Amino acid sequence: MPNFDHVVETEYKPSFRTEKVVGMFDVPAAKKLRKEWRINMPIEDRDWQIGLIVGASGAGKTTIARRVFGDDTYHQGYDWSASSLLDDFDDGLSANDITNALSHVGFSSPPAWLLPYGALSNGQKFRCELARCLTDARDLIVFDEFTSVVDRNVAKVGSHAVQKAIRKTKKKFVAVTCHYDVEGWLQGDWVYDVSASSFCMAIVCRKSLFER
Repeated sequence: MPNFDHVVETEYKPSFRTEKVVGMFDVPAAKKLRKEWRINMPIEDRDWQIGLIVGASGAGKTTIARRVFGDDTYHQGYDWSASSLLDDFDDGLSANDITNALSHVGFSSPPAWLLPYGALSNGQKFRCELARCLTDARDLIVFDEFTSVVDRNVAKVGSHAVQKAIRKTKKKFVAVTCHYDVEGWLQGDWVYDVSASSFCMAIVCRKSLFER
């Protein structure tokens, strides 16, 4: 996508408390609260499978990802309601399809596969979400809050596992996260840092990563 500006305006409706804060912190009075981003993400003519959108909390990662890739690609969690997590996967998948996907993301525990999703640890749940992304019919999946609910060791191992699995398919996968530590493990073909308003392709990204 070429350079473009994205603007979000929200109407400000004053109340007793908001006006107190305006006075306490000398916030400029405005009828609308405005946020704007100048985005440069030139990926439309490039060959890629894995992308990373990273930046501080509140920087606008989700807003930008939705604008660039659209709501249809957006993943914010699957429905898990069956008595075994295996039965939450699409009906058209075989048991082998499901267990292969789980194994590819580092969740190789047949006894745990029989449990409902709610009985799993956060790390196991994260891997189940990744496995369903691999078996999802969509060609492009944008995974918001990537690795946000797991410890950093699980995040790194999970990132490495998913990039290996994605590259065995024809899918495209975009991770959206505030955690910079997954960059080297995910090995994305491009990285867009929202906080720094910077974009780089794989070779440049990896070179800068090793120089840190």
